[in-house]
Amino acid sequence: MNNGTGFMGGFYAISEWIMRFSVANLYWVLFNVPIGLLLLSLLYIEESAGSALYLTAPLVLLVPVLFFPATTALFAQAREWVREEEYTGGCSRSYVGYYKENYKTSFIGGIVFVIIWGVLIADIYYFSSHNEALMYLFMIMGILLFVWTVNYFSVAVHYEMTFFGGLKHAFLITIGSPLVFLAVALSCGVILYISLYVFPLIIPLFTGSLVAFLSFSAFYRLHRKLAG
Repeated sequence: MNNGTGFMGGFYAISEWIMRFSVANLYWVLFNVPIGLLLLSLLYIEESAGSALYLTAPLVLLVPVLFFPATTALFAQAREWVREEEYTGGCSRSYVGYYKENYKTSFIGGIVFVIIWGVLIADIYYFSSHNEALMYLFMIMGILLFVWTVNYFSVAVHYEMTFFGGLKHAFLITIGSPLVFLAVALSCGVILYISLYVFPLIIPLFTGSLVAFLSFSAFYRLHRKLAG
């Protein structure tokens, strides 16, 4: 009888986690549908600078408007999961609540990171045909910027800081904690590789949630260590 209870308890726990991850991820995908459609269009358009620019401009504008608020809400959900906090309502209500609560700050963060990413991508594009060594250097910097961006989401949902204080804190974590850097870079890299090249069907169900959960877990472990 105990074995049956243990098995059913474990099955229920696994099912609950799958539901949490998938529901939150579906909301994240839903809020980012316009961005997803633009990215798909960019992949399938004929190679034309005019067509690419026509699609890239609205994509850049939508990233701070949609992607950053939606991803911040997803990280706020991941924070609850990592800290094992009890839900005050359904998963969907909690996600939407976080979306509204953090919208202004995440929108500003999106603008700043879009500018930084834009400069970096422009440098990579320019040096790809002028200086290959510098191109690779900027690509390495892109990994650093990626981890900084991910850490910013964790800091934004966990601390009550000013925007620039959170930006600075996320940067210090990125360059000051090699273990967190490696954990975030490797876990996100593996998840994104599997999602894009091995099993794309997990993108609408688990990709964003897994990235948020594993990244915040690495950040929170460092936070607890520093807190004593």
